[in-house]
Amino acid sequence: MTNLDRPTGSSMSRTGLRFWSAVLAFAVFMVDVLTPLEGAVAVLYVVAILLAARTNRRNDIIVAAIGCAALTITAYLLSHDHEPIGSPALRALVSLAAIAITTLLALQNHAATNRLAAQARLLNLSHDMIFVRDRAGVINFWNKAAEQTYGWTTDEALGQIADKLLRTSYPDRREVIEATLLDTGRWEGRVEQRTKDGAILAVDARWALQHDHLGKPVGVLETHTDVTDQVAAHSALVQSEQRYRRMFDASRIGVVEEDWSGLRTALHSLPTRGADLREYLARHPDLVRHARGLARITDVNPALQKMAGASSSAAFIQNVDKLLGENDRSFLDALVAFAEGEQFHEGESELVRLDGRKVPVLFTITFPPQSDEDHNVLIFVVDITERRQAQDALLAAQVELAHAARVATLGELSASIAHEVNQPLAAIVTSGEAGLRWLRRDVPDLKEVTTTIGHVVAQGRRASEIVTRIRTFLKKAPPQRDMLQIGEIIEEATALVARELAKDQVTLTVESQHDLPPIRGDRVQLQQVLVNLLINAGQAMAGQPGSRIITLRAGSEDSETLAIMVQDSGPGIQPEDLPRLFDPFFTTKDGGMGMGLAICRTTVEAHGGRLSVASTPGSGTTFHLTLPFSQEHALP
Repeated sequence: MTNLDRPTGSSMSRTGLRFWSAVLAFAVFMVDVLTPLEGAVAVLYVVAILLAARTNRRNDIIVAAIGCAALTITAYLLSHDHEPIGSPALRALVSLAAIAITTLLALQNHAATNRLAAQARLLNLSHDMIFVRDRAGVINFWNKAAEQTYGWTTDEALGQIADKLLRTSYPDRREVIEATLLDTGRWEGRVEQRTKDGAILAVDARWALQHDHLGKPVGVLETHTDVTDQVAAHSALVQSEQRYRRMFDASRIGVVEEDWSGLRTALHSLPTRGADLREYLARHPDLVRHARGLARITDVNPALQKMAGASSSAAFIQNVDKLLGENDRSFLDALVAFAEGEQFHEGESELVRLDGRKVPVLFTITFPPQSDEDHNVLIFVVDITERRQAQDALLAAQVELAHAARVATLGELSASIAHEVNQPLAAIVTSGEAGLRWLRRDVPDLKEVTTTIGHVVAQGRRASEIVTRIRTFLKKAPPQRDMLQIGEIIEEATALVARELAKDQVTLTVESQHDLPPIRGDRVQLQQVLVNLLINAGQAMAGQPGSRIITLRAGSEDSETLAIMVQDSGPGIQPEDLPRLFDPFFTTKDGGMGMGLAICRTTVEAHGGRLSVASTPGSGTTFHLTLPFSQEHALP
């Protein structure tokens, strides 16, 4: 094969070929007519036809053939018109036969050339690199894609040895590949080749053996597909997978891979969406348990295996029920986050080991996008047993410190406590003496005695309530999480500090919204917070001329939050002291420990709330406390 996609008459224009064909035909005609040569001069018209054939135009061949035939006949008539039919006529017939045969062959060659050119054009339209080489490896066809990819033009590539030009690197020995080609007529494989610029390409090669009419191998058609980018992408993917696997296996953080495709289908079938989904699932716990069974664990890393007390990942190729406790609520939150299209979800839960022991953990879940076909979910788990132990130790220390602070507070209120207790005791003594007098009469007045004894009982109960309230405030016990009404907490706290505030001529005003939802917390701790805030407010106004007023307001900040405000009319706090006001051991009072407000903030935050302060010197101080309402009150 040759480079058939190029025009045959590329070295000379078609117009020039037509001109010289006509000139040659006319010259032969003149020689035939004007000279006494006896040979078949008209046979030279064949050359003119061949020149016309080089234009690669069928019409040019036919026109040249007709013209030469006409000139041959004309020359014969002019030279031998009156002669009997003899050798001149025979020579004329030979010339016409030569013209006819040449024309026929030229037309056949033209048709074959056009077919080959069409095939070459098709090969040039291919995005694959295609070339043809002979058995010695010499290139004799080179398509456009090969030019563009490898960088060598057709002229530069033709006649070159393919392996040498492209510096081909084979996956096997060349002799083995050639043997396979000869045996089967085909070979396919991936090779590396270099471009003219020296770039290395990875190509998928397909070879087809070509034979002549006798069946003898004469050449090889090679088609090459550039897969350099695909190979690079695959290599990058393999490296990424290997890197991921190394991180997955070597990480000290537990990793769980789960398939949530079944969960996504189940969520789409639910009759509710958006904000109502959490409430719907909370009312249908069976759905949540069913959903847990749809979250299939596909893999866990060694860190998670160790955390769960397993020897291999095979123990986990089930659903998440293998890891979660019966009363776990974290899965519901994760399910809602997944349904809402969140990319991440964090939480705290307990992992159940294979031996049944529970391990406190923090977890982060990464969800695939809703539009992604990938349904794999990655969960990163951190064992916080040591942190939980440290928190428990810290909480125990805080309880000790809070108890010490309460003892100190009661020490400050000792005069008020003594007065509170003395009042019912004095009333009991007075009522007892009066009752004795009624009994000593000549005619005892039993009705008055009964009334007096009733007063004794009432005052005794009052004294008992005072002592009980003080003992409760003073007791040392672990924190409780009970359902509490904030009105009762305020009433008990204000009763404890009422005498102390009255001694300092402080007016306490309580404004509490009725029918507030309950909160969940520890009664004594919340009492301590309010007592500390009220005592601090009263002490801040001690010795201040003019009115001394404390206002305590309680109401709902929104549907989920309780807000309590304690405002005084004192001198306020200096701006430079505000940032440090809640720091441990920082105090603005002479002889103060600096722990009261620090304990207050820690206690409020442990109840899920916030404690902040705002103050302008000369305009008083306002403490703003928020606590979440108990979620149970909102459930049907």
